Amino acid sequence: MTIAALIVAAGRGTRAGGDTPKQWRALGDARVIDHAVAAFRDLADMIVIVHHADDTERASTIADVTLVEGGQTRAASVAAGLAALTGQGITKVLIHDAARALTPHAVISDVIDALDHAPAAAPALAVTDALWRGNADTVIGTQPRDGLYRAQTPQGFHFDAIKAAHDTYTGAPLDDVEVARAAGLAVTITQGHEENFKITHAEDFARAEALLATRMGQTDRKGQSMLDIRLGNGYDVHRFGVGDHVWLCGVKIDHDRCLQGHSDADVGMHALTDAIYGALAEGDIGRHFPPSDMKWKGAESHIFLRHAIELARSKGYELMNCDVTLICERPKIGPHADAMRGALADILSVDLDRVSVKATTSEKLGFTGREEGIASIATAALAKQ
Repeated sequence: MTIAALIVAAGRGTRAGGDTPKQWRALGDARVIDHAVAAFRDLADMIVIVHHADDTERASTIADVTLVEGGQTRAASVAAGLAALTGQGITKVLIHDAARALTPHAVISDVIDALDHAPAAAPALAVTDALWRGNADTVIGTQPRDGLYRAQTPQGFHFDAIKAAHDTYTGAPLDDVEVARAAGLAVTITQGHEENFKITHAEDFARAEALLATRMGQTDRKGQSMLDIRLGNGYDVHRFGVGDHVWLCGVKIDHDRCLQGHSDADVGMHALTDAIYGALAEGDIGRHFPPSDMKWKGAESHIFLRHAIELARSKGYELMNCDVTLICERPKIGPHADAMRGALADILSVDLDRVSVKATTSEKLGFTGREEGIASIATAALAKQ
């Protein structure tokens, strides 16, 4: 366990109006905090939610998180969360505001990557508007905008460094970057995003609802989709040879012959791997794992598939669904199809209902009909916010 997301949700959010704190209010078909948590599910090994004492029952409805009661201030709440993480083997911690519900995947990934080379990193956007200083409703001066940034979260840190910084800090910091800098930590600025805004006022909910609708595949006023969707297909063939089993979609099946190949010859997994690479315009398995390299001789095919899905996620894509068809006379696939779906879903880290495995024969025609080998075709759909 190395990366933790610490989501601060103990505030009351009175500026947003309503009887319920903003982080617990509905946004689309979930709550604000549910969207914030979902952004970290595939990127953090542990998620801690720091909540108000009055929200314990609400917080208990969120699965697979650690709950910590917060303090009277944001700094006190962060300190409570850091204390809960102590001794958990965490090396990097991402401190995030629950009210930033729609943080793009790439914003989080960039912060994590920056922590490989710096003790602290945080996303921000350069100020582009002219800045005034005012007194009530009157402009009394201007402020140069050079070097000014709009701070966002998650703000990431080496765990031990930010824990020590909070333990010694006194005062009321605006954010955790202020605490880090007071302790002498250099903070790297990573790329922020306009969609990573903090829900603060009542009108921000309308903005968030519109953005959420767009992400769900609806269109803008010009009828253009704002969701980046990629489709890829893969095809693979392996011949039969001497043996007593085959590997298909991660499942070992007893058979009177085996499939021959440089690796374990899992024809279904190879086709699916190529489908993901294809959707990314990243070539095929041979490009990433050359058969001329003997270290891949006999390799288990889950290595290839994990590499493909991790590459997709590094580019900000998630697997929407995949479909694998095995073409053979024997062995019979039906009795093993659910196990194959489960194996693929586990490797891909997706829900089972996003994975389809099915089979067909070629009516005794061609090399598959003559039982000289097995073929597979696969399709994968990827999407990025």
